[in-house]
Amino acid sequence: MAQCVQSVQEFIQDTFVPMVAVLCSEAADGSTRKNNLSFAELVRPFCRLTSEVHMRDPNNQSHVIKNLRISVTSIVTQPPQQTTIRKLLSEVVSASQPAEGLVANVITAGDYDLNISDRSVKASVPWYNNWKDTLTQLSSSKFYAATTPWFEAYREYFFQSMPPSDHEFLHHYLACMLVVSSRDSDPMEQFFKLSQEQHRIQHSSDYSYPKWFIPNTLKYYVLLHDVSEGEEERAETVYEEMKHKYGTQVCYLLKFNSRMPSSGADEQIPDPWSQYLNRNNLQNQEICDGFVPPASKSKECVIGVELDGLDNSINAGIPNNCKSHPFQGSAKSRELDGPNQAKPVEAVNAVMKQNSSGARGLSLTLTDHDRIRQFIQEFTFRGLLPHIEKTIRQLNDQLVSRKGLSRTLFTATKKWFSGSKVPEKTINELKNASSLLYPPEAPELQIRKMADLCFLVQHYDLAYNCYHTAKKDFLNDQAMLYAAGALEMAAASVFLQPGAQRQYPTHYMETAIQTYKDLCKNLVLAERCTLLSAEILKSQAKYSEAATLLIRMTSEDSDLRSAILLEQAAHCFINMRSPMVRKFAFHMILAGHRFGKADQRKHALRCYSQAMQVYKGKGWSLAEDHINFTIGRQSFTLRQLDNAVAAFRHILIKDSKQMASQQEAFLREYLYVYKSVSQLSPEAPLPQLPLPYIKSSATRVFFGHDRRPSEGEKQAATHVSLDQEYEREASQQWKELEERVVAIVNKGAIPQNFQYTQYCLNSQTDNLRFPVAVVEEPVTVEVVFKNPLKVPLLLSDLSLLWKFNFKDFMKGSEEDARESISNEKDSHMKASHNIFTEVINEFQISGEETKTVRLKLLPRLTGELHILGIVYNLSTVSSALKQDGLDSSSGTQIAANCLNVSSPSLAKSGIKPQATHNLHQPSSIDQLEYYHGLSWTEGKVPHGLSVRGRQDLEIQGPRLNNTKEEKTSVKYGSDRRLDPIITETKPLLEVFFINFPTGLLCGELRKTYVEFVNVSQCPLTGLKVVCKDPDFFSFGSKTSALTPLSPTASENCSAYKTVVTDCAGTSSAITSSVSPADFGMVSGNTRWVIEVPLPDSVLLPAASVQLPLWLRGPDEEGVHEINFLFYYESTKPHSKSGHRVLRHTAIICTSRSLSVRATACRSNALEAEAKSDIDNLLLFLDVANINTSEAGVREFHIIQVSSCSEHWKLQKCINPTEDKDAKLSSRERAKLCFRATRCQHSEATSCSEGRYIFADIVLGSEQIISATTPCADFFFQSCCAAQSRKAALQPPMVPSRHKTGHVTKLVQKCNEVDLNIIVLWKAYVVEDNKQLILEGQLHVALQSIGKEACSLPHVQEAQEMVLLKFIRLEQPQLPARPSLEQLSHLIKISLHYPEYYDHSFHQKSLCLVPVTLVLFNCCQIEVDIIVDLRHKATSPEMLEVHGSFTWLGQTTYKIQLKGQEVHTVALKACFVHAGVYNLGTPRVFAKLADQNVQCETSQQNSSPALIIINSV
Repeated sequence: MAQCVQSVQEFIQDTFVPMVAVLCSEAADGSTRKNNLSFAELVRPFCRLTSEVHMRDPNNQSHVIKNLRISVTSIVTQPPQQTTIRKLLSEVVSASQPAEGLVANVITAGDYDLNISDRSVKASVPWYNNWKDTLTQLSSSKFYAATTPWFEAYREYFFQSMPPSDHEFLHHYLACMLVVSSRDSDPMEQFFKLSQEQHRIQHSSDYSYPKWFIPNTLKYYVLLHDVSEGEEERAETVYEEMKHKYGTQVCYLLKFNSRMPSSGADEQIPDPWSQYLNRNNLQNQEICDGFVPPASKSKECVIGVELDGLDNSINAGIPNNCKSHPFQGSAKSRELDGPNQAKPVEAVNAVMKQNSSGARGLSLTLTDHDRIRQFIQEFTFRGLLPHIEKTIRQLNDQLVSRKGLSRTLFTATKKWFSGSKVPEKTINELKNASSLLYPPEAPELQIRKMADLCFLVQHYDLAYNCYHTAKKDFLNDQAMLYAAGALEMAAASVFLQPGAQRQYPTHYMETAIQTYKDLCKNLVLAERCTLLSAEILKSQAKYSEAATLLIRMTSEDSDLRSAILLEQAAHCFINMRSPMVRKFAFHMILAGHRFGKADQRKHALRCYSQAMQVYKGKGWSLAEDHINFTIGRQSFTLRQLDNAVAAFRHILIKDSKQMASQQEAFLREYLYVYKSVSQLSPEAPLPQLPLPYIKSSATRVFFGHDRRPSEGEKQAATHVSLDQEYEREASQQWKELEERVVAIVNKGAIPQNFQYTQYCLNSQTDNLRFPVAVVEEPVTVEVVFKNPLKVPLLLSDLSLLWKFNFKDFMKGSEEDARESISNEKDSHMKASHNIFTEVINEFQISGEETKTVRLKLLPRLTGELHILGIVYNLSTVSSALKQDGLDSSSGTQIAANCLNVSSPSLAKSGIKPQATHNLHQPSSIDQLEYYHGLSWTEGKVPHGLSVRGRQDLEIQGPRLNNTKEEKTSVKYGSDRRLDPIITETKPLLEVFFINFPTGLLCGELRKTYVEFVNVSQCPLTGLKVVCKDPDFFSFGSKTSALTPLSPTASENCSAYKTVVTDCAGTSSAITSSVSPADFGMVSGNTRWVIEVPLPDSVLLPAASVQLPLWLRGPDEEGVHEINFLFYYESTKPHSKSGHRVLRHTAIICTSRSLSVRATACRSNALEAEAKSDIDNLLLFLDVANINTSEAGVREFHIIQVSSCSEHWKLQKCINPTEDKDAKLSSRERAKLCFRATRCQHSEATSCSEGRYIFADIVLGSEQIISATTPCADFFFQSCCAAQSRKAALQPPMVPSRHKTGHVTKLVQKCNEVDLNIIVLWKAYVVEDNKQLILEGQLHVALQSIGKEACSLPHVQEAQEMVLLKFIRLEQPQLPARPSLEQLSHLIKISLHYPEYYDHSFHQKSLCLVPVTLVLFNCCQIEVDIIVDLRHKATSPEMLEVHGSFTWLGQTTYKIQLKGQEVHTVALKACFVHAGVYNLGTPRVFAKLADQNVQCETSQQNSSPALIIINSV
């Protein structure tokens, strides 16, 4: 239980005290009223003795009484009504609240730190953001108990209002003070009248209230002397007469009111009455003593008045209809504590106001205080205690004489306890003996009376013996009410015994409670017994047993009592050795529920708030929803509107597991509360709405107009839109393309203020800089909403909130003097002179749906725009009314539906749910207004309730992780996507592609058109296109417009320029030379950037132009994504970046066509005299049809083979003439052979100027001029692409330190062949029963002799997974010496001899044949050559061929050849008989002349030189 101010012993002793009645004369009452006090109130602060008192028990043993307190009250003959008492109990609890400004009391229980005593009632909100900050200056103890002053106030008033009963005497009057003033005309006569009046009240049958302890009640005569008015001598005379008549022991002269009116107010006199009378206005003496409101039409409920100074005639007129106390009635007449109670009447209010207004004790001095204190002590010492001691002796003697036993009760009880015991019966065996009544003189009642007297004077040992004896007698008579009372007080006596040898009989209290509750049906006595037992168990740290008792006492007859006891039970759970935190929270919820039913809203709010600390964040969403809902409702009825909004908001912002109808009820309540708050301050800024959720990080911003859709054959550029998903890799590619073109435009350097163009900003883009928007171009914001509820939401009048600062960027910032504007105040503004704001009338979000909305702004001035958030009206959908089946005709029915969540917890707590009873009955005016407002607001049903609010778009930037400080802390960068800068007008380009294909064959050529449209009011210039795949498209060369298509090309719809030639039947080549600069191939890495040939390089506003565009299918099959970036600028100077870009992504699907493999080798033809045709090559082409016929291709025709090189050219085709037009069906292959020669001297001169020689060998009927657009365009682009790939793959070379590096390069050139082959083809395709002719070209680049080249790109095979190895990466160096492979091809060898030679071996045995050995130095430097004719065969096969052949003459030659020099050596071969001989036996060794090497490298010989020797 909660901590109390008093200990348990002090509490029980102050609860059961001797009762003293007071009767005052009219003059005496008038004297006390000078101090705004009655006589009973006057002496109340002094009724506790400050010294010990001694008295003797029946055995003449001295007994010490400590800290004794007596209760002095005025006589009231009518008990208070039950409804009045319950109403006053409720108001006592309601008036007692946690004190303002107190430091929070925190209980540490396991993993929980519970804030029990809140700082104030207003702080009782469902969440504690900083509640752990209150854990300051706590003691070292682990557990801290919380104070609950409302419980102590309730308990105190409950015991004060306990009526006297016939089965016990604890609340019966022991004495009566007769108070008369010295100012009375005849004081002695007044004493006589008061004495007679007391006797009549006690002994007359007309009065059943109050109760008196014994017939011979002690009468104590008090003479009041007002020092300020009366004569002291007369008072002394009357006092002497009193002592003479009544005796000195029962008379007293009390002097008071010594303070004169002339005394200044400077003297500070303490007010000891404040702690008794100012504790609560309801706890004044008049109310507690029975002042009750009069009923309007009943004579049974009359206000009881004090009988001081009334004569018999007046007293006889007082009705006495209330024969029994209302608390003794059955449960049938019970009424609820809460809403159904009657309001306080004016009479009671007047009395309370009179008692509470004005200062008290104004006529008293400190001496008077001491006199009153002395008076109480004299009364107790000389009057009350001797009377009690005498009464105890008399009762003891009567009991002993009637029982006929021993002289004293002590010896008698020994026989009683040791004798034969009557077996006690259980409760279930006992009959309901509530109707059994003992006569006043019954011995059992005398024993009980003696026990009560001993208990009142703290003689607990004797009291226990008497209670125990009476208990046995009562049980034998089955007088259960009497027995329960004896058991209750016997247990209390055992507990209060100092150094008690007996153990506290817990079962006594349990039996008493069960008897009161079940058999006697007296819940008031059961509650009293429960409170006593719970306090005792708590003092013994038996918190579990105490909680069990308190919970059992809860019932439906009194919500206030149940709430008080449930709260104390919750505190018991939290104070256990192992705190049961969840039980604490659960019972606090139940207590809050009952507080709410008892109309104790503040206490209900406090209980729910304390329980929320346990349930919050534990995943018990249903419990949290119920708690927050109740907190919200209670806060609303208490006019704590901010707390109410926060509580209802808390329900809505979490993922709720409630049913749809429940969620809708929560939402309607929130909307109504929210609207009530907003109506209180209509001029205040729009507050934040909790629904729907906004995923701020997912907010996207798009700058620009929506692109026009495609129209027929026109396909618009894809550009950027909100419908596209963001890809980081693609964004990086676009950035790289833009940087490339900007660098070229700015002569190779990117400006420092360059800002990458981003049309769509999201969480993954770079948002550190302010984005740039353009005047008269919309800014679209895409907001992602999520509805966490299962009910649909309706948003209306949805628009963006913004703030705009005007700024002219073309002028200095100092000239800007305009103030910022915003639409926050007028959020309904659709259009203004500066910003046009789009408003969406209705936007519906279904239950648990995530939905996006796009809102637009159209700026009309330059400046800085800040998008703050969104504003909208939030309401529910009307269709939900029928779906949920709710009836909106009653606000209370809505509340009932809202509170269904509490039914499981109520069932577990043992509380019977009621079908039509809600948690909060709408009994008060506030609740009725609340429900009616909820149901019929502005003439609409709750579903139509709409509130206006806003939500801010707060976007958190990326976490910074660059510096050490940023890495060790959590810092976030800025996100500027909602803060665009509005710049002046810029040109705006739109691009349309006409007849743009989606599928091509590899190498296929297609001609399309592209249209450029300027849709702005500004001319544009500098139009360029950037693409990573420039070999995919071409706008044509500079001379393409001067070379129109031939008639045959127009007839066949060919993309090439073709001419009919007479030499088509021959195999010789047709050559022409061109410059790469004519096709855009200039020095520098500008391959990606292509200038669009606009007329006059300017596109005027609203103008359009169409340009031809040639496409070539990529060489690799598959799906290709090709990005085009169109760059253009404004012709006017611009403050910010003057350029703009337009993006387009083309998706092309390519399929296989032909595969071309080429190989070059040296030709054996070498003439000793000819100089022009020394170096030639044989070129072999292997062409295969690898098409899978999926595209409907029937066959391919190779119509032309062209070459392009600076040094080589095709000479002729050496294939048979009948195979000049190669046709390849599916999976067919063809072999073509061509002869290539070096360019002539005149051609070489032109090549030295950077021109290329094109040679066309026509295999068809017409020639395609390969040196013009588009063939040459794609060839040069393909060459550049190949060189780029080669440069990317080739590691950087480190120049050699020796001069041999130059020699090595010269040696390498001997085997290099810079010859490019262009294979042009046509394909016949059947599509829709029509035959189409496709054409294309394939490129093969030959690099070296003997190395095969292919038209298909090299595809790297996936490597197998191998173990990870760490190697040192060394920089590759150019080899200092040529390799053996390179050195073996320095010299070209050729033998000239007759193929047939006839000789007569009969005439001459030796045959001599002249042979000429021709040597050609293929490199550009001098070479030392050694020719060795001493060849010996080492294998039998060679012997068979060589035979007896030998060389005659010089067998070794040493020759030095200059670069490109031809040298001949005359040889003679000697044969001895006829046969076939191989003359290729000479071995040629060569070495570079300037190389210091000792050995030469053997040169590779050509094919075998066979000669046939015939014998004739």
